[in-house]
Amino acid sequence: MATAKKAPARPAKAARGKPAARPAGNGKPASHRGTHKAAAGGSNGKSATAAKAAKAAARPGRSAAAPQRDVVESDPSLFAPLTPGEIADALRTLTEDRRVGNMAKVGRYRVIVTEPLVVKPPHWMAGHRLARVVVYDYAADRCVDACIDLDAGVVSHLEVTQSQPMLSRDEEAAAIAVAIADERVRGKLSLGDEPLTAMHYWGRRENDLAFARRSAAVVFGRPGTQPSLVAVVDLLDNLVTDVVPASQW
Repeated sequence: MATAKKAPARPAKAARGKPAARPAGNGKPASHRGTHKAAAGGSNGKSATAAKAAKAAARPGRSAAAPQRDVVESDPSLFAPLTPGEIADALRTLTEDRRVGNMAKVGRYRVIVTEPLVVKPPHWMAGHRLARVVVYDYAADRCVDACIDLDAGVVSHLEVTQSQPMLSRDEEAAAIAVAIADERVRGKLSLGDEPLTAMHYWGRRENDLAFARRSAAVVFGRPGTQPSLVAVVDLLDNLVTDVVPASQW
């Protein structure tokens, strides 16, 4: 009996695998194109800004660096304090002016302040050595405010008012000396009280003597504590017109 032949076995098909994943960037190595673009954009922006600034500066009338005229023509020496010679020259020039001749003749006045004065161009006095002199005329109860041109030796500005300027150093010292010498003041001072300050005082009521006459208020007390006493001094006659406890002042 014939034996049946088996059909030859077919070779097994090779397993198909999935294709390997491609590397990022389509197989191309990573680059720094974005970084280069950002850097290029920043440099281009700075260049554009600098170019715009240069164009703006080149336009006529747009120069921001041009200094002002008063700065270019300024003289620092004009701001220097007045020397004793300049102060004497300024006072002599003022008292020789005929507009204040009566004040100089009577001689009852005090110099409140002398200081340098500087004006800007285009004023005609720009660059001149100027002095401001404030004088209080006790005889006429008036304030004289003058500008002296030391280069020309003339009074370039004069203003006379009924205003009360601040006390001068001499007036403060005189008021304290008068208050300390007064018997009423000395009788009301406590142990350790001393003059703390001297201030200009202007009376608020018309019947008050300090309303019409130049006066000072001298404050007494212990340093670092509350004031204890106030003495009102008439600077015209150099006498104490009122003594008031500080708590009632």
